[in-house]
Amino acid sequence: MTTFPPDFLWGAATAAYQIEGAATEDGRTPSIWDTFSHTPGRTVNGDTGDVACDHYHRFRDDVKLMADLGLRSYRFSLSWPRIQPRGAGPASQRGLDFYRGLVDELLDNGIEPWVTLYHWDLPQELEDAGGWPSRDTARRFADYAALAHEALGDRVNFWTTFNEPWCSAFLGYGSGAHAPGRSDPGDSVRAAHHLMLGHGLATQAMGAAGITLNLYAISPASSSEVDLDAARRIDGLANRIFLDPLLRGAYPDDVVADLAGVTDMSHVRDGDLAVISTPLSVLGVNYYSRHVVAGPVEGVEPEPYWRKQTCWPGSEDVRFVTRGFPVTDMNWEIDAPGLVETLTRLHAEYPAVPLYVTENGAAFVDEVVDGEVPDPQRVAYFDAHLRACHEAIAAGVPLRGYFAWSLMDNFEWAWGYTKRFGMIHVDYATQLRTPKTSARWYADVIRRNGLAAE
Repeated sequence: MTTFPPDFLWGAATAAYQIEGAATEDGRTPSIWDTFSHTPGRTVNGDTGDVACDHYHRFRDDVKLMADLGLRSYRFSLSWPRIQPRGAGPASQRGLDFYRGLVDELLDNGIEPWVTLYHWDLPQELEDAGGWPSRDTARRFADYAALAHEALGDRVNFWTTFNEPWCSAFLGYGSGAHAPGRSDPGDSVRAAHHLMLGHGLATQAMGAAGITLNLYAISPASSSEVDLDAARRIDGLANRIFLDPLLRGAYPDDVVADLAGVTDMSHVRDGDLAVISTPLSVLGVNYYSRHVVAGPVEGVEPEPYWRKQTCWPGSEDVRFVTRGFPVTDMNWEIDAPGLVETLTRLHAEYPAVPLYVTENGAAFVDEVVDGEVPDPQRVAYFDAHLRACHEAIAAGVPLRGYFAWSLMDNFEWAWGYTKRFGMIHVDYATQLRTPKTSARWYADVIRRNGLAAE
């Protein structure tokens, strides 16, 4: 038996646009994902989040499912355009009432609510005014954070500002694979900075908050100088460009040098880094896979990654290498040791901060068979990564909780409804929820606070 600390927080996670639906109800205005998904060619099959899992109308039933699993915590995001339509002005009481009801339902069922303020759904009017490359968006975010915290702060103990700012910046404004679908390397770097500035301003407005980053173990394809440099560059753009300002109050010198051909960093103003490095209450780690990279080879084109290589500004010539490992339905290699490496690196190289794995999971092709949804690959994925968490804890890492991604199948961004990450299967035509094998397995892990012997 592999036992976790007695106060370990077991949870599952979702995001507003991926599950809520009710896209035009109760005063909600369009977000960049509404616009993006309704633009032909942007999502698989033209799928949108208009209805998604209809969680907006079914949240009480969904909380009952959470309680049946024995979840100790539920991590969910707030929809900015539902709470503050158009990204300015007073809060919508109808929007807040939905989240008040959700929080109350969670607490009534003994489930700790964990709020993420922003999971990629920027109000479209703020994008029209410049979006995250514009400094004013950071200030607007702080105003929104204060409104949400005033309404829910008396019942919510865990707050994180952003989910995966790397994706918002580099997939949204670099590659264009995510909303708002713009492709400008300089804008992507400015967006990354203003997202972190927004985090700092919001944290100061609320008094305390954390942030969630998607972090990667990075490995060179060989010990050659060019591959080692490729790993350094991608580590800089994937990990250190966020970790260092947040936890050290400075951008890494080598990353700034790598970006010299993209931006002069003049968007970074005096005092910004002091705001960004406002102490964190928690650091959430989203981990899915490892990046193995190689340097440029004359005459060999880099393999496209997230549709366009421009999500790595200044390092577009780096090649991402596959090793023949088993992969998920997203074609991401399964590498649980990379989670140990990521967590122990954070503990060894950065100032101490409470750590949580706020997302970890896998998409596989799931089918309903005689009313059951067997997903042994997902069970094996969770098992391996939870053992990695336990190994990190044994090595002294202050890891305090784990959130499976995702509670239920949902709108998987540009992939639409073609990828299933959930522990609960959703029939999108009928909205029938069916717990998969992995849900029952995870419920047993929570009940025992540990894993059976391998």
